[in-house]
Amino acid sequence: VQLVESGGGLVQPGGSLRLSCAASGFTFSSYAMSWHRQAPGKERELVAGINSAGSSTNYADSVKGRFTISRDNAKNTVYLQMNSLKPEDTAVYYCNADRRRTRTNYWGQGTQVIVSS
Repeated sequence: VQLVESGGGLVQPGGSLRLSCAASGFTFSSYAMSWHRQAPGKERELVAGINSAGSSTNYADSVKGRFTISRDNAKNTVYLQMNSLKPEDTAVYYCNADRRRTRTNYWGQGTQVIVSS
């Protein structure tokens, strides 16, 4: 099982980034997917989630209207489009796969996002 995040980097405030998480080794279309982040000295928090079919999404209040989660089950990939980035969005962003029916949960290794001028 692998979840490999990519797309992080350094961006100026107000800029955009698109994170990708490529999944392998499990039936991607059966799993709810989510993005979480952890800033230095803080707990990991949920940023956005999407159900297995891609028909339902949820967001943390802090990113509503700025971030969009999506998935492509044909490509086994989940995305996080991040617009209007703020310095407080700086964190390591992690991809998560979850299937409650089997109590199975997987994490990626994370990708660093730094928002700074």
